[in-house]
Amino acid sequence: MKRLIVFDLDGTLAPSKSSLEKDMAAHLDKLLTVAKVAVISGGAWPQFEKQLLANLPKDDKLDGLSLLPTSGTRFMKYDKGTWKELYAENFTPDEKKKIIDALNKSLDESGFREKKHWGEIIEDRDSQITMSALGQEAPLDVKKDWDPDFAKRKKIKAILDPLLPEFSVGMGGSSSIDITRPGVDKAYGIEKLKGELGIPIKDMIFLGDALFPGGNDEPARKTGVDCIRVRDPEETGRVIEGIIACLGSH
Repeated sequence: MKRLIVFDLDGTLAPSKSSLEKDMAAHLDKLLTVAKVAVISGGAWPQFEKQLLANLPKDDKLDGLSLLPTSGTRFMKYDKGTWKELYAENFTPDEKKKIIDALNKSLDESGFREKKHWGEIIEDRDSQITMSALGQEAPLDVKKDWDPDFAKRKKIKAILDPLLPEFSVGMGGSSSIDITRPGVDKAYGIEKLKGELGIPIKDMIFLGDALFPGGNDEPARKTGVDCIRVRDPEETGRVIEGIIACLGSH
């Protein structure tokens, strides 16, 4: 029987950089009564607090929630009313400089450096560095229109891969590329969940909107976890309802 349901955040539980909607918060709250829940996303911890935690009931059910920001490079667990960090795979200053220089070069060489942007284009998240082509605070509709088929980011990634062979380059969200340590991705996060929670992978389900080749959810498949690709949070909500119906009947 499935005991742990693992989710991506942006595009899966909530629109990119947007708060969890009331219906989704209710779905997750109910899901926590029948299974443990984990969220692995490229977003930094403050984004988790703003998007996710601010919209969930603050009660004992949070004991069943595990959060893995920055693509699984950190692990946060609720314990006695506070969130505690179990690990973090942070970059060194030299690694950060190399990654940021490569991201800037890839934007210039690809021709996709936008003159108009909202907020930081390159964000240092300590354990992950993220390039958001339109800036971290770009309006959702603008981001969705920028690269709906991932063609622009595939071109940027093709430039980045030989520049950063010792790192992992993944595409996520609506307009972003995430750089992490090699092997420190959502597959790594799922393996950490197995170890920390003592739940075998066969008892997990992973839901994400970027499970296609090159997408930042795709590494999850390497673990053998059962994966469900969703189009958007609305579809995720329907899948959660089905999971609750199945697990609640046991």
